[in-house]
Amino acid sequence: MEKFRIKSNYKRHILIVDDEIINREIIGNFLQSKYEITYASNGSEAIDIIENRENKFSLILLDLFMPVMDGFELLDIMNESGLVKSTPVIVMTADKSAEIKCIKLGAIDFITKPFDLPEVIIARCERIIEFFEDKNLINIAEKDSLTGLYTKDFFFEYIRQINTLSSSDPMDAIFININNFHLINELYGRKKGDLALKKIGEKLLSIANNTLGIGCRIESDNFYFYCSPQDDYADMLKEVQSAFDCCDNHHKITLRMGICKNITPDEEIEIFFDRAKSACDTIKNDFTKQIAYFNNELKETSIFNAKLIDDLDDAIANNDLIVYYQPKYGILTDTPVLKSAEALIRWNHPELGMISPGKFIPLFESNGLIQKLDQYVWEQAAKQIKAWKEKYNKTIPISVNVSRVDIYDLTLEDRLNQILIENEISTSELMLEITESAYAENAAILVSVVNKLRENGFKIEMDDFGSGYSSLNMLTSLPIDILKIDMIFIRNMMNDAKSLKMLELILDIAKFLHVPVVAEGVETKEQLTILKERGCDIIQGYYFSKPVPPEEFTPFIEAML
Repeated sequence: MEKFRIKSNYKRHILIVDDEIINREIIGNFLQSKYEITYASNGSEAIDIIENRENKFSLILLDLFMPVMDGFELLDIMNESGLVKSTPVIVMTADKSAEIKCIKLGAIDFITKPFDLPEVIIARCERIIEFFEDKNLINIAEKDSLTGLYTKDFFFEYIRQINTLSSSDPMDAIFININNFHLINELYGRKKGDLALKKIGEKLLSIANNTLGIGCRIESDNFYFYCSPQDDYADMLKEVQSAFDCCDNHHKITLRMGICKNITPDEEIEIFFDRAKSACDTIKNDFTKQIAYFNNELKETSIFNAKLIDDLDDAIANNDLIVYYQPKYGILTDTPVLKSAEALIRWNHPELGMISPGKFIPLFESNGLIQKLDQYVWEQAAKQIKAWKEKYNKTIPISVNVSRVDIYDLTLEDRLNQILIENEISTSELMLEITESAYAENAAILVSVVNKLRENGFKIEMDDFGSGYSSLNMLTSLPIDILKIDMIFIRNMMNDAKSLKMLELILDIAKFLHVPVVAEGVETKEQLTILKERGCDIIQGYYFSKPVPPEEFTPFIEAML
């Protein structure tokens, strides 16, 4: 900022208020080389100048004893309006006894009359202006403009100061979230959403004033609160919830709270709020519960997850991540025919052994690391397609997963094309699986991305079809090449007439759309027979094979040669 001022010859503006013209000229001559100077002969004239001026002054130099309106009256008016908080005032006086009163009214410094050396006055003005400019910038960064709560960085810094002063006193970390906040914005508009956030901020500030605590809005609809231990957090939650009583549709705005109790200063404070959030996440979408506490079980899970996150790069570098392949067979012919395979990741951790994908994939989906994992799987699958093609002179297409995070990546298509080029394979050989939940989250973006990928020649498989509320609506707008039926229908169709009927309806819809259907999770001959009789095109599951490493997949290829 200082370099900008120097290069642009920008000058700050100073208002000098003094009834003695000679005093105004003396002090003005001292400062005019560095500042733009405006003069007023009394407090009343100064008020008119301040009110009619578009921009604030960087500094006001104020004499105390003047006709019409003296300096004390002007300071009093500025104090009541709050102007002294943003515009520094240096009082020019020879009356030492007036200093205490001026300080109470908001004056920041004093220049003694008769005036000091010019260098001293200039230095004082520079110091005060820079101090207030820095202070104003800090004030802007310190508080969230919508809620009035602290911003994240200041929140944690103040907690560290609190812990330094009272490290032996136990404190609790609280995470608060609005359930399905995005729906409030979508149904009632952003103004309604902002109002809800503002109400929470007001209520947390009120609670902080009545207890030993401070609050913070970290992002969107997420809040932190740090306070002395409470006997019953249900009362606090109820009080925060009451902030919405005056809002329309207030009964549709519900909160959930995660709590990490008895914080100790031997760990970074951020860890405790991560734990509070972890507790809160355990009751996400569970509207029967609103409060969850961090416990030893969650602590062990948190430590386990942190290790997985830390070890991901090493796992990729050391090939601890292994891509398995599950065959897919066409069943409409007399003899099942190998059509393709699905790539499924496994993690053989050097310390923890084999880790279930159900433990690390949701974790990486939640923090964005799934992109790194997906990229690895895409690369390994493409290499395998090339290797089998060179060895057997036959292409075995492989389906790979495209996560919701990947959909929002503007470089997705370029990344996929680069992998194809490096392995000399085509878009029809690396098929892309997209889950139905990605459509439910943001249909417009997904449709746009899928259209571009299909224009480029990629085959799109819709995975887990039928598991969500958006299934039928999705088929009317999303172009796909293959439909994969959620395995829950396959598991239940033998004993549940409704599941069997749903399966038949999905197959009929697919026939109408001329889209082949893959049934996953097929384990028995009876299941295969039912699916074949009803026109299912392809099946995968333990009936033919569990997912296997590449070397165990080769017999399936060799059997068809």
